Amino acid sequence: MANRPVSPKRVSSGRSAKGGSQGGANATGQNQDLVREFIWDIVSINTHFEEIRYMLARMLGISGPQWLILMAISDLDRGDGVSVRVVSEKLHVDPSFVTTQSKSLEKHGFMRRITSVDDARVVLMSLTDKACKQIASLSLHQERLNEYIFSELDDRALEDITGKLTVLKNRLEKASLRFAAEI
Repeated sequence: MANRPVSPKRVSSGRSAKGGSQGGANATGQNQDLVREFIWDIVSINTHFEEIRYMLARMLGISGPQWLILMAISDLDRGDGVSVRVVSEKLHVDPSFVTTQSKSLEKHGFMRRITSVDDARVVLMSLTDKACKQIASLSLHQERLNEYIFSELDDRALEDITGKLTVLKNRLEKASLRFAAEI
């Protein structure tokens, strides 16, 4: 499994070891201790989702990243298959990684890969009946997990959190591109 970052101890005093202020508001009025706590919570959430993903993948005899590829195709495919590019964009990975992993999934009978009739450069991926059946066999586990994880959120709260996370995801993508251009 991947190395996991260790969460730092929460600083309650708002002071660093050097005596300077860690907390307090910045120029935009945001409390930096809260921002750090939020970031570490997101890191922790990702780690827990990754652990669950690897357990589900292991039940099918595949890797965690391969599980994500299958889930992306399951969500994106509307009957015509999904291109490598679309899956790689959803997962934020290089298309060559999706190509390599999809070939392995095809060898194991989880995926069909066909060349697009519209563009011979495009490979369209879809799940096989075997993949659909095996994923369906895990649906009870997934439903129970989701019921437990999200039990304290009604639909309205979940929509609100999802909307805010989508805004944050989009801003993070832009910030990442801006930062990459600066360095």
